[in-house]
Amino acid sequence: MDKVFSVSEFVSEINALLAFPVAIEGEVSGFSVNQGKWVFFDLKDEKEEAIVPCFMVAWNLKVQIEDGMRVRVYGSPRVHPKSGKFSVTVERVEPVGEGALKRAYELMRKKLESEGLFALERKRAIPRFPEHIGLIASRESAACGDFIRILNNRWSGATVHLYHSQVQGEAARAQITEAINYFSSPEAPQVDVLVIIRGGGSLEDLQAFNSEDVARAIFASRVPTVVGVGHERDETIADYVADLRASTPSNAAERVVPDKREMRAAVESLADRTGSLYQALLVDHQHRIVMSVNAIFRVLAGQTDRFDNLMSVLNVHLGRFGDRLVHYKSAVDLLSRTVANLNPERLLSRGYAIVRSGGRIVKDATYLKKGDNMNIRLSKGSIDATAESING
Repeated sequence: MDKVFSVSEFVSEINALLAFPVAIEGEVSGFSVNQGKWVFFDLKDEKEEAIVPCFMVAWNLKVQIEDGMRVRVYGSPRVHPKSGKFSVTVERVEPVGEGALKRAYELMRKKLESEGLFALERKRAIPRFPEHIGLIASRESAACGDFIRILNNRWSGATVHLYHSQVQGEAARAQITEAINYFSSPEAPQVDVLVIIRGGGSLEDLQAFNSEDVARAIFASRVPTVVGVGHERDETIADYVADLRASTPSNAAERVVPDKREMRAAVESLADRTGSLYQALLVDHQHRIVMSVNAIFRVLAGQTDRFDNLMSVLNVHLGRFGDRLVHYKSAVDLLSRTVANLNPERLLSRGYAIVRSGGRIVKDATYLKKGDNMNIRLSKGSIDATAESING
């Protein structure tokens, strides 16, 4: 008789038998996210109307999906021990077909745009003359070779630090994300700008550049980032997040470094303009100096004429003053002689005397009376006397 299982043993046995990887393709139905952690949906077979329940952790859902989208899921079948329900535990989901890929792209673009990852105000300027360039590309790709060649032709002074990465397929998303994070780490060479490139391809080929992981890694990059993926008409999520979008890998090289020929021509043109400007300024300053000197001479000449006029007026006044001095000197001389003639001392020398009595000069004898004391001053000396008789 066959072994009898308990329910839990039977479920464990079934899950052991079902423990193999599967890939299932179908249409999404009943998509929901519980508590922001658990994702539930069904896969429908359009023809047979069969349904496969699916469950996955939200962290593993790297694309945006919705009901009606055709996807391919990778995981393993499992019977839930408590509910006994069958489901597929999904590890990865990929949109299938052009329509599903475009819809997933639009959903992801709207989600990241709403979070501000595409905001223009957060985009950083690319250095004009980078010395060290970080490059994320497949080393065997034509895009990588074109980028290096054009870079060296335009500006040969920059050092390129290549980080080899797959740019297509399932491993590409993780490798590109790892490369971006590497250039932001302390152990990486210090680069001035980070460039991510890939050649053209279908929408499915470019899926790594439409992934949320790559977009968030570019957003968090410490280094200003340039993305040049596909052809000019191709647009990816990475383009929107990057600080600068290049239309192609070749265009990325053209936008990262200047053209040395154009720079040489610009420098020569600037030198010519500077020389012409300097010559014009020199001529202008010379003209200004000549005008200033002439103005100074005119002012000095005017001041000289004014000084000469003032000197003439001064000489006239000095002449008049000299004449007046001569006149005044003659008058003073006359007055001096007159005063000298009136000097009492001179009269005394001629025999005259000055009589004082009681502190007054006696001019009339009748002013005296007998017995009055007198002082008689002579030319030389004086005599004290007493009036004995008065003759008036």
